[in-house]
Amino acid sequence: MPRLPVTSGENVVKALAKIGYRCIRRRASHIRLSCPNKRSITIPDYDSVGRGLLRKILRDAELSVEEFHKLLK
Repeated sequence: MPRLPVTSGENVVKALAKIGYRCIRRRASHIRLSCPNKRSITIPDYDSVGRGLLRKILRDAELSVEEFHKLLK
């Protein structure tokens, strides 16, 4: 199983947009994403999102690490 990458919040938002998430709100350095029939997610717009937080985001988005790697490409 590949390791979770340390990536920026902007890259996480772009990857989740590929599976249907859309920005519904932005407040300061946090972006709120929503997708029909899935849990809403808040992404920090930082230069690097830690692995623990990224794992929680992927769990909420119902994605595996492999699927997330494919979306980043």
